[in-house]
Amino acid sequence: MPTKNPRINVSVEKPIYSIIETLAKEKGVSISMVTRDLIKEALEIYEDVFLANFAEEREKTFGKDMSLSHEEVWE
Repeated sequence: MPTKNPRINVSVEKPIYSIIETLAKEKGVSISMVTRDLIKEALEIYEDVFLANFAEEREKTFGKDMSLSHEEVWE
């Protein structure tokens, strides 16, 4: 069935292909769907790491004198 989604061609080593193929068989889905889901999961992890690093940098510049109380925030 044709799709309107963009496509990516990826070459992987045989062991990686075998793992993806096994996952696809276990889940009863296509290799393409397993690969797509793994990419999505990797991007979520990448985003989490980026945001954690960003938060750590912001935390270094934070001072109590800059903070607002609960009441001040909800005024």
